[in-house]
Amino acid sequence: MKKILLASAALFALAAPASAADLAARPYTKAPVAMASVYNWTGFYLGLVGGGAWEDANAPRMQGGFVGGTVGYNWQNANVVFGVEADGAWADVNASVTGPILVPGFGVATATLGSKTDAMGTVRGRIGWAVNNVLLYGTGGYAWIDNKLSASALGVTISDSKFHSGWTVGAGVEAFIAPQWTVKGEYLYRSLGSENYFGNLGTPLASGTLNFHTVQFGVNYHFSGPVVAKY
Repeated sequence: MKKILLASAALFALAAPASAADLAARPYTKAPVAMASVYNWTGFYLGLVGGGAWEDANAPRMQGGFVGGTVGYNWQNANVVFGVEADGAWADVNASVTGPILVPGFGVATATLGSKTDAMGTVRGRIGWAVNNVLLYGTGGYAWIDNKLSASALGVTISDSKFHSGWTVGAGVEAFIAPQWTVKGEYLYRSLGSENYFGNLGTPLASGTLNFHTVQFGVNYHFSGPVVAKY
């Protein structure tokens, strides 16, 4: 038994220096440096936009939806982001009213007067504050709509389309949800100047100023994307 214990002790004494030498020779490897994305808002982007619009008026109130496209460019300086953006959309924002009218030589007839905006868009400046992947901004600029008035009575319908120009102002939030992709939501107030309809029939019908509230959502593809940095 003593011989077995002495032999084991001798083997342990011989193995210990070898293990220590192996540990001393093994190189030290640092843990990988963590990577984090620092988002860069500068650059061109394209996107899709859609939402709802309703007229700032009493009944009958024009209301409906729209969908279209967006193009823009941003410049970033520290946390401040400046931008220019244009959008255009197909729309179905409408209202109609039906009531009696007096038709000379016929008497009283039922007539329907309708108004429909079938296209709308803006060209706007943006200024905002970026907190890495989130941008809060205000916006304002030029707004337009293509609108049509129609009147129907005694089985006859007449219509006239006009292009209205005006201004818009609003605010929104945009955020990167993946490299180069953002989503946004914004509110815009649009005020469009009055136009005269049916001028070729005699006395023109003035539309008055058309004011719209719009809430819209979009998704954008940014050609620059985030800058990957080491921390």
